[in-house]
Amino acid sequence: MAYLELNNIYKTYGQGGSETEVLSNINLKIEEGEFVAIVGFTGSGKTTLVNLINGLIEPTSGEVLFKGKPVSGTSHERGVIFQNYSLLPWLTVEQNVLMAVKEAFPKREKAVWKRKAAHYIDMVSLTPAINKLPKELSGGMRQRVAVARALSMKPDMIIMDEPLGALDALTRGNLQDQILNIWGKDKRTALLITNDVDEGIYMADRIIPLRPGPNATLGPEFKINLERPRDKTEMNDNANFKETRNAIIEYLMDIGNERKSEAKEEFVLPNLTPKDFVNQFKFGFR
Repeated sequence: MAYLELNNIYKTYGQGGSETEVLSNINLKIEEGEFVAIVGFTGSGKTTLVNLINGLIEPTSGEVLFKGKPVSGTSHERGVIFQNYSLLPWLTVEQNVLMAVKEAFPKREKAVWKRKAAHYIDMVSLTPAINKLPKELSGGMRQRVAVARALSMKPDMIIMDEPLGALDALTRGNLQDQILNIWGKDKRTALLITNDVDEGIYMADRIIPLRPGPNATLGPEFKINLERPRDKTEMNDNANFKETRNAIIEYLMDIGNERKSEAKEEFVLPNLTPKDFVNQFKFGFR
């Protein structure tokens, strides 16, 4: 039995003639302790997939199983790190993390809550900023708070919905390493949603492309045969890295070309006289 299973998942929005099938026949199995990355284009249905796994929405048909049981609603067993931080702006770093700790461990004493919050804030190197508000933090620091908050709940699975996409390259690289270091300590099951192939190869055990919707479905998996810990500089000269990277990019480019050909439209220019052009230039298009 896999740790996480998605069996024959279909997800539609709307009704009748306006109904759109976003996800189609999604099947996925992730084993305990595995790190899987799903790579896809913007708008391909990745966030819908995350929301299904986290229990924020339900599939139109099919089932999502976590540890053999149907997913019904959210749970601190599945910690989510979002791209937009989702921090409460009126709470300090410590208070934002404390909220998650209290939710996960409601029967613990206040002193235990504070120790746990301090531990995870220190784990992401934010102890000097523990009393600062989100508006006083950089984007990278805010994302580290989000990482600390998700991990402080001791989730059995970490789900990351493009958590590093809005960061600069240096901050992104540092946070990749921090997440991997934290994951490596107890090998909690992890799912990374990303549009960055290199990030997926660096962090994951295998990569699965998501073919874009409507009717988005998962493509073939690519196993990452690179020993851990991985060194980004050395990876650039690794034959397995180059082969895997090229294979994934080629697959995604083929999908992209398919999308372009399917979405190709004919634009018919209006039959305008020279006088029409002058009037439109002077008065603007109505």
